[in-house]
Amino acid sequence: MFNFDYSYLTLPPNFFSLTKPDSFQQHEVFVNNQILFRDLQFSTDQEQWTKLLFEKQYHTKSYAQAYAGHQFGHFTKLGDGRAIIIGEHLSNNNQRFDIQLKGAGRTIYSRGGDGKATLYAMLREYLISEAMHYLNVSTSRSLSVIQSGEFIQRKKIEKGGILVRMMKSHLRVGTFEYAAYLGSKEDLQELTTYTIRRLYPDLLKDKIPALSLLKKVMNVQIDLVINWMRVGFIHGVMNTDNTSISGETFDYGPCAFINTYHPNTCYSSIDHNKRYAFGNQPYIIRWNILRFAETLLPIIHKNKKQSLVLVQQVIDQFDDIWQQRYYEMMCKKIGIETSNSTHNKMVEDLLKCMQKYQLDYTNTFLNLSQKNSNENIFSNNDEFLIWHENWKKYIEYQSNMDQAKKIMQTYNPIFIPRNHLVENALNNATEGNLDSFNRLLNVLSKPYDYQKKLDKYIEPCQENFEKNYKTYCGT
Repeated sequence: MFNFDYSYLTLPPNFFSLTKPDSFQQHEVFVNNQILFRDLQFSTDQEQWTKLLFEKQYHTKSYAQAYAGHQFGHFTKLGDGRAIIIGEHLSNNNQRFDIQLKGAGRTIYSRGGDGKATLYAMLREYLISEAMHYLNVSTSRSLSVIQSGEFIQRKKIEKGGILVRMMKSHLRVGTFEYAAYLGSKEDLQELTTYTIRRLYPDLLKDKIPALSLLKKVMNVQIDLVINWMRVGFIHGVMNTDNTSISGETFDYGPCAFINTYHPNTCYSSIDHNKRYAFGNQPYIIRWNILRFAETLLPIIHKNKKQSLVLVQQVIDQFDDIWQQRYYEMMCKKIGIETSNSTHNKMVEDLLKCMQKYQLDYTNTFLNLSQKNSNENIFSNNDEFLIWHENWKKYIEYQSNMDQAKKIMQTYNPIFIPRNHLVENALNNATEGNLDSFNRLLNVLSKPYDYQKKLDKYIEPCQENFEKNYKTYCGT
């Protein structure tokens, strides 16, 4: 089933620790991603599948990764405290994917934790990561959720779960911070060369590959976070150790989707200062890229001042790139193909109306996108009605409404993982009833296809739910 390689183990040994997952004698498959199994041409034989995951004879080279990171702005030494990579699967077309067990037991990086995960949290990551995939956002994928057969202590006693996660690479900004601040210059150089060979081999021919890597990571992360903003996603814990070099969304802890639009929206129970609020995500990814840039300084140029100049030239491009790509995306959300000062102001005016009148983020854009836009939902909002009338006139003057709606329907999802629906599905699933979980997953697998009978999946949550909703890390 697996065609494993272990290229990461060619790095110096301080980057990893060989670690076997726990056996979990009472484990059973709770959810399998049949579509992903088929795409990867994996066998769906559950007995064979779980043997490969948990029998120690298959894990002679499984490992946990070492890394560091800035968590809520503070640097700390970290590592995979509850995640073990059992191998790098090489697909039939020679693509490489880490196969990781999340919640599979203690490692030397567990820092006093039990290395376990709750079934609830792992089902949540499975559901959200798959929804992100179908929303066309770069993301880790989920192969399976395994019920461990154990009960673990969190705020209460909960069922244990293990997620089988697949990702192009678990290399992160925090891996480079580990090399730069806790390793040697040689470690940093080896990591950089390995990363480029694995993820961006075309950069090897560049004059300064490390500088090219900085540019590449900055660009893929800008594109990723813009896509988050497009669909209303709030990562919730944008620490540097959760910022992937491959440009994939991963570690779905206290994440959520925005309902009523406000840039300060934050659902995370641990983000007391709203550092990672919806509207802060552009500033945080810039901050994280700065931390990445700092790690590469020693290997960009032998002269420190020249290295700083070269890095600064890259970082100085961030704001212009962000502004250009962000407004290009937001203009398309209102059916305008190009970005300019007039179009950008239309976007900003709309967002101000949405914030002032507490409009639902997804449904406002959805309503504009539909063939028969319903103005009644904005009937009490005079400012919005003025904006809406001016927008319609502008669209008809520039092109036509049919063409605009085609653009909008590509950029504006109909179905997102509404927080209240997610919580309901997870509560039922952990009690053994997977019906609502599977129905929701099926709806989210076609997020741009409208079906009238599914209107309940479009409706926002009740106000009391929104006021009290909190998401948790799951550790």
